[in-house]
Amino acid sequence: MNAPRLGAATLQYVFLGVAAFLSLFPFFWMVISATNTSIDIISGKTSFGGAFATNVANFFTLVDVPLVFWNSAKVAVLATLSTIIVSSLAGYGFEMFKSKARDRIYSLVLLTLMVPFAALMIPLFMMMAKTGLINTHIAIVLPTVASAFIIFYFRQSTKAFPTELRDAAKVDGLKEWQIFLYIYVPVMRSTYAAALVIVFMTNWNSYLWPLIVLQSNETKTITLVVSSLASAYYPDYGVVMIGTILATLPTLIIFFLMQRQFVQGMLGSVK
Repeated sequence: MNAPRLGAATLQYVFLGVAAFLSLFPFFWMVISATNTSIDIISGKTSFGGAFATNVANFFTLVDVPLVFWNSAKVAVLATLSTIIVSSLAGYGFEMFKSKARDRIYSLVLLTLMVPFAALMIPLFMMMAKTGLINTHIAIVLPTVASAFIIFYFRQSTKAFPTELRDAAKVDGLKEWQIFLYIYVPVMRSTYAAALVIVFMTNWNSYLWPLIVLQSNETKTITLVVSSLASAYYPDYGVVMIGTILATLPTLIIFFLMQRQFVQGMLGSVK
């Protein structure tokens, strides 16, 4: 390897190393802080301490962990399933069925991506209040059912779907719903996996809308509980870090279990 190529490779590895350090340091700090007392964390201690068991015990004393995780899991799973089902059907329909109004409607769907959520909060809250859904998990799930970004993602991925399979299935007498369910879904499974990871992580970490809608401790999710612990008058940061670790674990597990399918789906792979 000549000098210019060696220098370029060295710069690349240095850049990647710095980026990896900046990405992993918050997790490293979180784990270390979970083993220290609040005073040690405030003082900037960067070594492991002996308060891990105490922090865990205090967290489980202050928080009804099974209930909180059940609330978060229920919201994330229901919102993820409903979003993927509706958005994949929409993406399939926008790509497979041609009409004069198709592109206009699709353009309107994409325009909704330009509307900030802050502009929708008050109308959404009024709608949920009039229907009696305030302080319910349904109020969190309903606004996420039709996701313009996931519709866009599925339509772009559907462009790689071999239309010959659909034509052959029609010749064999399959109806459209059978083509979608038995041919499209298995072929596009990497796309579904990537969408599942994105949507699940988004819904699990959702904070602003649940903060507005959920008003009782019995319905709050893990993100709201950790936030309330951190905003206390005298926050115990060791307990907060334990809650943050527990809140992060499900998304990490989902991502690592499906990382190969996620990469394939983001690259547009079709099986």
